[in-house]
This record gives sequence, C-alpha cells and structure tokens, in this order.
Amino acid sequence: MRSSLRQFVDRGVSRFLRIAPPTNDYAVHRGVGIPMRDGAVLRATHYAPTVDTPSGTILVRGPYGRSFPFSLVYAQLYAARGYHVLLQSVRGTFGSGGDFVPMVHEADDAADTVVWLRRQPWFTGKFATIGLSYLGFTQWALLSDPPPELAAAVITVGPHDFHASSWGTGSFSLSDFLGWSDMVAHQEDAIPRRLALQSRAARRLERATLDLPLGSAGRDLLGTGSPWYESWIEHPGADDPFWETMRMTSALDRCDLPVLLISGWQDVFLEQTLVQFRHLRDRGVDVAMTVGPWAHSDMITKAGGIAAEQTLSWLGTRLSGVRPAAPRSPVRVYVAHYGWLDLPDWPPATGQGVLYLQPSGGLAAAAPPAQAAPSTFRYDPADPTPTVGGRLLAQKSGYQDDSALAERADVLSFTSGPLDADLYVFGNPVVELTHESDIDHVDVFVRVSEVDRRGRSRNVSDGYRRLSAPARGPIRVELDAIAHRFPAGTRVRVLIAGGSHPRYARNLGTGEPLLTGQRMVPSLHTVHHGAGGVSTLILPASAGLPSSDGGADPTSDLP
Repeated sequence: MRSSLRQFVDRGVSRFLRIAPPTNDYAVHRGVGIPMRDGAVLRATHYAPTVDTPSGTILVRGPYGRSFPFSLVYAQLYAARGYHVLLQSVRGTFGSGGDFVPMVHEADDAADTVVWLRRQPWFTGKFATIGLSYLGFTQWALLSDPPPELAAAVITVGPHDFHASSWGTGSFSLSDFLGWSDMVAHQEDAIPRRLALQSRAARRLERATLDLPLGSAGRDLLGTGSPWYESWIEHPGADDPFWETMRMTSALDRCDLPVLLISGWQDVFLEQTLVQFRHLRDRGVDVAMTVGPWAHSDMITKAGGIAAEQTLSWLGTRLSGVRPAAPRSPVRVYVAHYGWLDLPDWPPATGQGVLYLQPSGGLAAAAPPAQAAPSTFRYDPADPTPTVGGRLLAQKSGYQDDSALAERADVLSFTSGPLDADLYVFGNPVVELTHESDIDHVDVFVRVSEVDRRGRSRNVSDGYRRLSAPARGPIRVELDAIAHRFPAGTRVRVLIAGGSHPRYARNLGTGEPLLTGQRMVPSLHTVHHGAGGVSTLILPASAGLPSSDGGADPTSDLP
C-alpha cells in the first residue's frame, strides 16, 4: 500500500512539473548512520531504485531535514528514475550528531561522507550532487577538494562565499540572515510551537530589525537558538580569517567536472552564480547556466519544473551516458517582456546608452545645463527608507510595485519620457553619481525601475554601497545583472535613497559598531547635475536582442 501511494504521488508530481513519468519503484531506508572523523554520526535516508542497472548515485546534503519538500524534489523524483539517492542531514540537524555551525564543517563532513559512500555495496562507482541554497553551498564545499568519483553537479541558487552574501555591499544583509537564523533556530520545534511562531514570524522579525542595539534585539528574537549569529556581525571585513571556513572560492579553481547552475534574476545569490559561471567558463570547464524570472522563494515552486527537467537532462548526459535529444546552449536566460533566450555566453555584447539625471526629476540623453541645481534628500535612520521587493530571502521579494517608494520625501526619483522603441538591456546597469553628504557615515541605495503606460512602477535592478569617509565625490554603483526588455511606451526610472531597511542594516550615521550602536544621526545627501558634476545611468543596451553568435546588435543606440 505504501509503495502504491508513493507511485501515485510520484506520477502526480511528474504531471505537475511537466516532466517524463517515473520509470521504476524504489525502497526507502531511513536513519542511516554515517560516521565522521571526529566521531559524530550524521543521519541520512537512502532511496534505492528497484532496477537491475541503476542510473547512478546522487548525494544531497542539507540542514532542513529529510522530509517534505526535500524528500520529494531531491530524492523521490530521482529514485523513481533509476538513481540511488542519499539525502543527508548536515551536522547538528535533524538527528545528526555534533553542533550545527553554518558552513563551517561542510567540507570535512562532505569528504567523510564520500569515504563512507565508497564502501557501500549499492554504490554505482560515480555520483553527482544536486540541491539549492544551503544545499548548493555543501556542493561547493565538496568541490573545494573534489573526489574522483564525483561526475557532475547541479547547483541551484547556491553561494560559495558567505561573506559576500552577508557583507558584500559593506552593510550587513540584516533581514535575510537574521530571518534565516530565526527559522533555523525553530525548525525542529514541536509542530504546534513552530506553526505559532511561523504565523507571526514577519512581525517578530520586523520588530527585531527596528530595535537597537542590533545585537541584543537579534538575541531577543533568537532566544538560545543560533548562537553563532552575533559572530557574523562582529566580523565585517572580507579579509578577516573568520570567514575562511565559510568561503569556498578554491572550488572555482579546483572544479573540473560538469556543473549546471540555476538561478533567478531576483535571487539573493544571483551575483555569486554569475561569478561561478564566469570563473568556470574562463577555465574551460563544462558549465552551463539558466537564469529565470524568479526570486529565492520561487525555486521549488515556480522554477521547479524547469529545474527538474534540466537536472535530469544534465545528469542523464554526464552521469548515465544518455545522449540528449539536442545539445543545450551554455546560457539560457529569461528576458522580461520577451521570454526564454539561448546565448553562447554571459554577458552578451551590447551597445551602451547613457542617460543623465536631471534637476527636475527627469532622465534624458542630453546632459543638464552647467548651472543646473543639485538634488537633495534627508535620510533619517530613526525612520529608515523601507525595502520594497528585490533580491531577498523573504516572501515579499522579487518584482514588486514600488510606486509608493518613489513618492517618499527621502527618495530621489528620476524618470525618462516614454521610450519610442523597445530597449533591450543585458548585463549590469551602472549609476555614476557626483554625490556628497554632510556626515561621513552614509549608505547609498540605487534602483532602476520600469514605469508602465498606466504609471505603475516596478523594480528591475538594485545597487547598494556603504561609503567610506569622506562621503564626497564621484561614486560608482554597479546594479544587479538583468536581461530586460523595456517595451516602447514604458519609461525608465532611477531611485536614489540613503538605505533600504531591513534588507540592509541601516547606517546609524555615527560609525559605531553595528552590534552595539544605538545613537542615530540623520544625513543630508546631495546629488549634483551641473557645475558640481553630472550624474548618469549607464545601460548595457541595444535596440534588439543579442545575436546568436555572441556579437553585438548593430543598432545599439538608445531609442
């Protein structure tokens, strides 16, 4: 009966994901113990296909348990197609021994797991790794010293450098990693308590991000859970040895096996996925990348079918030796207002368009007059400019209506006239500001949005920088990479603010340590347009799609 129910579910999932139906049944062996070098025993579930010739072996390592949804999307789906799957809970989670300290033990524990795997009578001799987010980091940890049996990897929204994830802009990614720490602290609570906490999680997190000092406010939220949280805030420097065990950049140099990367334009780890692709591609590694119109929270739901289909194809070719019906392109991206596009590389060659920020709130191809007055805004950390959409872990992430943000007194808004032709942007927009502030400790948040024919504004690409003293002079802010068609008749908008809270920990204006600072000082920001300098939006833009051979479209001027 259990097998029949499982087969019914597997067929239903296949129809929902629009992938080929299962090919076989499988057995499930729970509570498998895997010894580590220090004596800790990690727990796993082994999914064994009932076939004469298995397709291969898949290793999945993560901290979120071995039940739904991970058992379904990363174990059952593949076991039902001939793969042995080992779904393991990392150290200190869901029955695995030792203490969970995020990222720190993953390289050693992954290596020890492979040692155990080699000795199993059912092991097929080669294996692949799959998984998203933290399950992607565990793959990079293994790839920092890849074993010879590792034949392929599919890494979905998986970071390799946790410092870059948490401190890459110079400001701590507060809501993402305090919220994640809170989730991890309570994920193994009894169901009634866990559901009660989840129902008010957003309110609890909002209160914790607004209270000061930040350290004690976070601890009040976490209780005794996630004891490592404060250490992340205490070490902002990229060159601090503290981050070495949480940074797997060596994997990008040591990996020589086929890697498929899957991400979303609004995913919190997009930037790292693009770095991974570029580094592996430049080294000649067999690497491919798919980027869709997704946020982090979409990767199992909205992206699930595409991810499953591409993963099965990648593993079938690289692990099982199945010839694909047609070779895929190295890059497959979703272009907003167009659809999917195959490219030979990323970023493609484009033209360049420059739009000048105007003193009247306009955005135009002509520079403002030399005597143009500057624009100013006041940022108050006691009433921080709020986060609206963007690359977050939270549910209210991704593309959102940000019309109200443009109306705030602490936000500068610059909007072009209606475009007279389609405008295609591929790559990273850049905003160059001639900027100054009346205090030294400030942040700058920059956004490009699209304003439709009805006047509704929606975010497209963000950039953020914490400025070093003195906060005066030209600054360059590189925004998130995009593949975006601005249709004719829409308008391009640039927003500038002094923060985006709680996505980033607000700058209190005093230079005090983030963990203990409490005093707040408002700041006056000035953006110049004339004699003091000009401010511009630079777009990697063309009037048409990139050509399939990687060359630039000949019509590359801004419409």
